[in-house]
Amino acid sequence: MSKNHHEKIEKSVGLLGIFTVIAISFGTLVQITPLMFMEETKQPIDGLTPYTALQMEGRDIFIREGCTNCHSQMIRPFRAEVERYGHYSVAGESVWEHPFLWGSKRTGPDLARVGNRYSDDWHYAHLMDPRSVVPQSNMPGYPWLDRNVLDGKYTTRKLEIFRGFGVPYTDEDIAGAADSVKGKTEMEALIAYLQSLGTALK
Repeated sequence: MSKNHHEKIEKSVGLLGIFTVIAISFGTLVQITPLMFMEETKQPIDGLTPYTALQMEGRDIFIREGCTNCHSQMIRPFRAEVERYGHYSVAGESVWEHPFLWGSKRTGPDLARVGNRYSDDWHYAHLMDPRSVVPQSNMPGYPWLDRNVLDGKYTTRKLEIFRGFGVPYTDEDIAGAADSVKGKTEMEALIAYLQSLGTALK
C-alpha cells in the first residue's frame, strides 16, 4: 500500500527538517515584515532623549556585569505586569537602543520603569549590599563599582558610533563626553543609567 505524502514527510528526517525551516521562516516573515513599515516602531516617543555620556557608560557597565541575565527591560501588555511595573513598554522607547536590552529572564524584577522610582542613595545601598534594603534578595553586591573610576577613554567614540546609528547626538555632546565622565565612579554611572530607564514615557 502506498504511503501518503504526509507520512513520507514524517518518516524522513531530512524532509521534515526542510519543511520545518520553511514553516518557521514563513511565520517569522509574517510577524516581522509588517513591523518594518509601521511608523510607531521607528519613531522615538515624544520626550525621548539620548543617553548622556555618563548614562551611556552606565549602560555598558550594566551589560558588562551581566545584569541582563536576571533583569528584563520590557513590560508586556498584561494586567499583572502593568499593575506591578507600570505602563507596558512601547517600541518608540527603544529606537535608539543598540542592542536593545529587553531580555526575558526575571530572576530579579523588570527594570523598564525603575527610573526615579528610588533615590540615588537607595540604589547605592542596593548595589553595595542588596540585602540591606531588600532582605529577601539573592542579588550579589557590586562594591567594586564604587572603587572603579572612569577615565573617559572610549566615551567619545561610543557616542560617535551611536550617532552613526541615528541617535541625535550633537557635536557639543560628543566633544564634551570624555570630560563629563572623567573622575566619576562606575557606581555613579550605573545609577545614572538606572535612573533614566522608563522616564521618557509620560
